[in-house]
Amino acid sequence: MVHKRAEVAAAKERTPFKDLEIEVAQAEPPRNFFAAVVNRPDPDATAVIAEVKRKSPSAGWIRPEYEPNGERDGFEPEVIAQRYSEAGASAISCLTDQKFFGGNLGYIQRIKDACPLPVLRKDFIIDPWQMWESRAAGADAVLLIAECLTESAIVDLLILGRQLQMTTLLEVHSMENLLRVRPHIGFPHAGYNLLGINNRDLTTMTTDLNHTTRLVDLVDEPSVLVSESGIRTRADLERLRGAGVHIVLVGEHLMRQDDPGAALAELLNTGGAAS
Repeated sequence: MVHKRAEVAAAKERTPFKDLEIEVAQAEPPRNFFAAVVNRPDPDATAVIAEVKRKSPSAGWIRPEYEPNGERDGFEPEVIAQRYSEAGASAISCLTDQKFFGGNLGYIQRIKDACPLPVLRKDFIIDPWQMWESRAAGADAVLLIAECLTESAIVDLLILGRQLQMTTLLEVHSMENLLRVRPHIGFPHAGYNLLGINNRDLTTMTTDLNHTTRLVDLVDEPSVLVSESGIRTRADLERLRGAGVHIVLVGEHLMRQDDPGAALAELLNTGGAAS
């Protein structure tokens, strides 16, 4: 977090808060991310938040062609998002952290210009200024990681998210953090807040789908629960549905494939991106 705090401090110097306020006031209203994943046409189906992710701290560049080639960067997040949409994704997640994930804040608007789905900004959000920055950049939702935030900071960011009409996906990795944030799920308004359980162990960086199924009984409102990481097959989706979990976030598995959209179509058995 030392790097992110320095990064945010430098960004604040470049873009004063008053400038962000003007940009947010002029921005188009956010798309309803919460409704896109919770109010599914088929309540028994799984809503997939499909992720645009080119790099990770554990895996490095996910595919060789995702790595920038000198000054030329041919990565096309909008094409991937469009394919996801055709394949049946309910929403898009976009990594914007540059140092660890090779992301870029500008990807959000590129995706929204090419794709009708709502877009989540996935980054290390540690400061209210970043919430305003996210909305100014076109984000419809933001990820908040409980492990990175104090309880008071979580509450403040949830309130600000509602003020900016953005959905917040509040993510936990451990049972301890789930118990810590559980009272705040649905605050300050139930229609703006999702709870994420990340199946990745932060000490070993391994994933285990059992993590969600073990913790689901501690979740007061499973309809807003998102299982994240380690989801690869239709059997995984069926298993989660059996536990009452109907929203998933899938990224690295899809991004490793030649055609992430076709991989999503196969996961959902839609055939929508097979052409």
